Amino acid sequence: MSNAGKKQSSLMLALLPFIVLYVCTVVLVWLSREDMAGTVKYWEMFVPLAAVVALISGWGSAYANGQWRLIYLIKQVIIWGGFIWLLSLLQTLGADTSLGAQKTTFALMFLVALLAIATGLNMDWKMLLFGAFLGLCGYLLVDPSNTAILQPVGDRLGIADAQTKPLSMIIGIAAAAFVLTAFMLITTRASIAAKRRS
Repeated sequence: MSNAGKKQSSLMLALLPFIVLYVCTVVLVWLSREDMAGTVKYWEMFVPLAAVVALISGWGSAYANGQWRLIYLIKQVIIWGGFIWLLSLLQTLGADTSLGAQKTTFALMFLVALLAIATGLNMDWKMLLFGAFLGLCGYLLVDPSNTAILQPVGDRLGIADAQTKPLSMIIGIAAAAFVLTAFMLITTRASIAAKRRS
């Protein structure tokens, strides 16, 4: 395999966790639109996936920024491990039962979005972008009238009646966020390559 082929397959492998993350998010949003209460278990299973992607995602960024990878790993384990522990504790205490499945789903979505934004600000911009996307998805699911926010975006992109096509717009926004994520990843890889050469 040529050098260019190896680099391209390596890039695709590096992008794979984000492909999975964005596809799973879009599928969960689609399922949640149909049955919000019935998807709470799927969102609970989504949390460890987001944690693993966050851990993998910032590994190269930590190296490129000159951070100790061990410190990065410890931070991620504390943040995401603590969050997963808190969720299991709340479940043990029956918080999901007292809230109800629908409100639990909303709470999970917004908490994961907030955590992704917080870890993104601190460690990895790619997770910040994902957290903002997930927060937008949650906002659109909370109240159908919130889809009016999509109209200005649709107007800029030349999409008529964007507020009546929330799922299509979510898919489009996910694709745009993924392209930005790929750009950030390519930039990080270039920084790593330059650091190794020097």
